[in-house]
Amino acid sequence: MKAILRQTRISPKKASVIAGLVRNMDAAKGLELLKYMPKKGAEILYKLLSSAVANAENNFGKDRADLLVSKVLVSPGVTYKRGQSHSKGRVTPLLKRTSHLTIELETANK
Repeated sequence: MKAILRQTRISPKKASVIAGLVRNMDAAKGLELLKYMPKKGAEILYKLLSSAVANAENNFGKDRADLLVSKVLVSPGVTYKRGQSHSKGRVTPLLKRTSHLTIELETANK
């Protein structure tokens, strides 16, 4: 039971900080934690985690209360290369990094 988001416009370094907080947590607690966190990555991971929970409920018939976040993978995606103008006709490179995010859920053994 998983959900995947590809090429989202957040750097992997920033996304992995938020991903570390949710790893090995109950899915319901993770959603509650991410909902009120004031970070861009928290909003992205909240939507992805809620999608993974909905996939588990609809496709596999699992109960929301029994789900655990087993894996949260953050890997680098394509880097968009842009430039910013500077003096004397020169250009400084801007690297706009993207991430691939994957969340996998499993049922808790109670």
